[in-house]
Amino acid sequence: MTGPLWTRLPDGWLTGRVKNVATVTLGKMLQSKDGGSDVSAPYMRAANVQPDGLLALDDVNEMWFGEAELEQLSIRAGDVVVVEGGQGGFGRAAYVENDLPGWGFQNSINRLRPIDDFDGRFIAFYLIALRASGYIRAYSNVVSMPHLTAEKLARVPIPLPPVEQQRAIADYLDRETARIDTLIEEQQRLIEMLRERRNAVVNRAIRRGVVNAPMNDSGDPLIGDIPDGWSVVPIRRVATSLDSRRIPLSAEERAERSGPFPYYGATSVIDHVDDFIFDESLVLVAEDGFGLLYRSKPIAIHVEGRIWVNNHAHVLRPLAVPSRLLAARIESESLVPYIGGSRQPKLTAEALMGMRISIPPEDQWSQILAVLGDETAKIDTLVSETERFIELSRERRSALITAAVTGQIDVREVA
Repeated sequence: MTGPLWTRLPDGWLTGRVKNVATVTLGKMLQSKDGGSDVSAPYMRAANVQPDGLLALDDVNEMWFGEAELEQLSIRAGDVVVVEGGQGGFGRAAYVENDLPGWGFQNSINRLRPIDDFDGRFIAFYLIALRASGYIRAYSNVVSMPHLTAEKLARVPIPLPPVEQQRAIADYLDRETARIDTLIEEQQRLIEMLRERRNAVVNRAIRRGVVNAPMNDSGDPLIGDIPDGWSVVPIRRVATSLDSRRIPLSAEERAERSGPFPYYGATSVIDHVDDFIFDESLVLVAEDGFGLLYRSKPIAIHVEGRIWVNNHAHVLRPLAVPSRLLAARIESESLVPYIGGSRQPKLTAEALMGMRISIPPEDQWSQILAVLGDETAKIDTLVSETERFIELSRERRSALITAAVTGQIDVREVA
C-alpha cells in the first residue's frame, strides 16, 4: 500500500490509520463562567503548540471544567496534541513528555492517546513530517477556515512499524533533531548579535553622515541628539501605512497555491501563506517592534514578483523620503516606549505612525545613504547567509524525519 509519504515500506511494516494507533479526543469549547460546581483549571490551546513539535507552556490560560470533564480531558506523558483549526497552526503536532496534572485542553486541540504500546513520539514525528509535506493542508477542510477535525485526523494513513522499531526511530530522531535544533539556536543567536551590531552601525552612520559635524579624537561626531537643520516629525508625515490595504487572497488564488511560500512576518519565517500580497518597494516593521524586516532594496524573497506579508508586520510606503533612510531612522530609534499591551505586547499601527523621528535635510541624504550602504552591506550579507543556513538546517530536519518514519533510513545502522 502506498501512502502520503511513502511508495514502499520495509518488510515487516504494516499500514493503518491514526485511529488504529491512538484514541482521538477533541477538547472542550471555551467556558468563561462557573457552571455551579466547576473548577478553574489551566488548559492547552493552539498557541501552546508551536512548529517542529515544540510545546510552549509559559503562556497559560484557565477556564472552567466539571470534575468529570477534567478527568476525561487530562493530558499525560506519552500523549500527542494536534492543533485542530486556524490558518497558521492547524495540523501542528507535539509530543507531551511530562504529565500535566490538573490540565485540560480546548476544542482547538485534538489529543491522541496511544493504544497499547504504540510510541507517541513516533506518531508525533510522523504527523510533523506529514504537515511539512503539504498533505495536511490538502486533506483538511479549507472551505472557509481549515480544520483538521477529530474524524479526519483519525482517518489519516500512517505506517505501522513494529513497536521496537518505533522506539528506535523515535530515539534516533530525538537525538538528531536535538542536534539540529541546537545548531539553529546558535545561528539565531548569531543573527541577534549581528542585528545589534547593525543597529550600532546605523546609529554611527547616521551621525557620521551629518555634514560639517565636529569630530572627537575617535572620529565620532560631536552632535546633540537632534542635529541642527534636522526636522522632527511623526512617521505619518513621511510615510503612508498600507496595513488597511492588505488584500486577502481569493479562493481561486488559494486553490492555486498549495505548499509553503516565503513571506515576511514578525520572525521572517517560512510557512504556509495565504494572507496578503504587495507589489511595491516598502519598509516593513515587525509588530513586536523588534525588527525592520524589509529595507529599501528588494532583499525579501519574491513570489512571481510580489512580496508576501502576513499580519504581524506593518507596511509603510515612504513619501518623498528614501526608503533606506526611513528604515534607518526607525531602526536607530527605540520602539519600546511605543509598544503597548501587557498580555501580548505589540506595536500598533497607530503608535507606529505617531512615533516621532528626526529627518536630515535633503542635501545630506546622499552622503548618509552612502555611509549606510558601505557599513551595513557586510553585516546584511552575513545575516542573509546565516538565515539561509538556518533554512537549509530546517529542510534537513524535515527530510530526516520523513526518511526515518517511512523506513528510508535504517536507524539501527546509523545509531
